[in-house]
Amino acid sequence: MSESYPLATEPEGVVASLIERFNSGKVSAMMAQFEPGVVFVARDGRPITDPTEIAAQLERDISLGLPLKAKARHVFVAGDIAQIVLDWSIDGTGPDGEHVHLEGSASDVVRRGADGRWRYLIDNALGTMVRQPA
Repeated sequence: MSESYPLATEPEGVVASLIERFNSGKVSAMMAQFEPGVVFVARDGRPITDPTEIAAQLERDISLGLPLKAKARHVFVAGDIAQIVLDWSIDGTGPDGEHVHLEGSASDVVRRGADGRWRYLIDNALGTMVRQPA
C-alpha cells in the first residue's frame, strides 16, 4: 500500500480512493487497490484476472490524461463485503486532440482485509451494460 494513496477504511471511502488513485496517473496506484485474484471486467465483458492484463486495461484509460469523476449511488454492506454502485465519467480532450467521453455505472464488490482496508474483489466499471464481443 502506498502511503501517498491510502486505501479506504470504510466502504463509503472506496470511491474517493479510486478517484485519487486514477487521477494520480499511476497504474501502480490503481493496482494497489486490488486484492490478489481480483476479477476485472473488460469493456467487452471478459473477466480478467491476470495482473499484467489488468494493468494494460487501466493504462489505456489513464494514458488519456483526463480526470475521472465518480459518485457512489449505493453502498450495500454485509460484514466484510460491500457492493458499490457508482456513476463515473472521463471527459475532455485526449492527447491526440480528439474529444473523449467515457461514462458508465459500475457495480463493484470490495472486501475489508485483515488490515481494515477495503480492496476490490470485482471491478465491473460498466455494471449491467450489454457488451458486444471484441
